[in-house]
Amino acid sequence: MLGSSMYALRLQRVELKHASRNGIFRRWMSVRPQDIGISEVRKKVTIQSLYQNKANGTPISMLTAYDYPTAVACSSHPVDITLVGDSLAQVCLGYPSTTHLSVAEMIHHTRAVARGTTHPLLIADMPFGSYHTGIEDALRNAVRMVQDGHVEGVKMEGGQELTEIVRRLSSVGIPVMAHVGLLPQRHIAMSGYKVQGRDRNGAKRILADALALQEAGAFSIVLEAIPKELGKYITEKLEIPTIGIGAGPHTDGQVLVWDDMMGTWNGHKAKFVRRFANAKHERDSGVEAYCEAVKSRSFPDENTESYSLDKNEWAQFLEDQKSQ
Repeated sequence: MLGSSMYALRLQRVELKHASRNGIFRRWMSVRPQDIGISEVRKKVTIQSLYQNKANGTPISMLTAYDYPTAVACSSHPVDITLVGDSLAQVCLGYPSTTHLSVAEMIHHTRAVARGTTHPLLIADMPFGSYHTGIEDALRNAVRMVQDGHVEGVKMEGGQELTEIVRRLSSVGIPVMAHVGLLPQRHIAMSGYKVQGRDRNGAKRILADALALQEAGAFSIVLEAIPKELGKYITEKLEIPTIGIGAGPHTDGQVLVWDDMMGTWNGHKAKFVRRFANAKHERDSGVEAYCEAVKSRSFPDENTESYSLDKNEWAQFLEDQKSQ
């Protein structure tokens, strides 16, 4: 059976076509509800299917999304997990770090992403401070993320100190994705965004964190900015899927920030980031061409991009003005 989100999507498309046939949407509307064009119906990604991917060696693809159009893009392609990352603090809201992001702001964005999400599993970061003040506060905020933000699971950064929180959330049915290694929410305490686990003691600590979080009930774990050897070793040791970002090619899956992947982010480019597109160039070219066309008065074209009044009606209009 189709999931409720896919059913709603199809219903929306039928309603849009019906409205168009009945003239509700006129050709002069510059912005109208779009047919989002997801032609291929993909099977809903579940936690169980992620475990199957790990078992059969099928890599898991995960991308961040912060709004409806980006969610639609993820849903139009074989993205397995869409993550509403707290990186939206920098790439969307202009904050200097993820620690400035509030729960309310996160929920605002998760609701938009949820509206454009079909088959990917939808996960969101719990913002800094939303799970650090006690188990009950963490549970309350996680419930808000699920009920108000419409996410299917939450992600939290940290190690063994989070095991009781992970256990509590998992016990009430809120799936938790863990995150070890480099922890962006703790970049000040870590003296910057530095690779973690580069000596044996650091490697032992990260492994111990990963094992403890798995035991507490985390369904998956992000490994960020750790040596590739350690990423491979942890992946082989764990029963839950690992998602790497700067953890080498041997994790069960990979994640990138959308703006890094698309080439629109002007900030620091980490070693592990690959630009799969140059959307910034296309964006800037489009803005420049638009401004030039407006200033040269070549846009809008008088014949092909403008509307006209019937000549007789216009003549009568001018005649009426004379009599006033």
